[in-house]
Amino acid sequence: MSKFIDPSILGKLGSLSQSEADAYPFGIVKVDESGKILLYNKYESELANVPIQTAVGKNFFTEVAICTNNRIFYGRFKEGMISGDLDIAFNYVFTYKMKPTNVVIHLYHDKGTNSNWIFVKLR
Repeated sequence: MSKFIDPSILGKLGSLSQSEADAYPFGIVKVDESGKILLYNKYESELANVPIQTAVGKNFFTEVAICTNNRIFYGRFKEGMISGDLDIAFNYVFTYKMKPTNVVIHLYHDKGTNSNWIFVKLR
């Protein structure tokens, strides 16, 4: 599975603003270690049909993208939180509140800023 995130964005994660995140052609979601959304970009908002202001502050896995609350998605995230090593890409199908949508997911923990990211791209 190829990781679609350009390495140049990885160096900017610590200072990524909402407007910068909104400019990218893929979903960017910053979450804390429990999955609470800290940043939710325009692409992801439009893909999921969830307004940014509705998503921020809620749990990604249990309140916003409920179809990810499983071993395949949330399980991998939790394993990464426990091991301290999260950099994995996989194919997934979003089904919550939308027709089945094929995407590529890249879960990433930025050690430099101790931040966690969910990147989403249509497949």
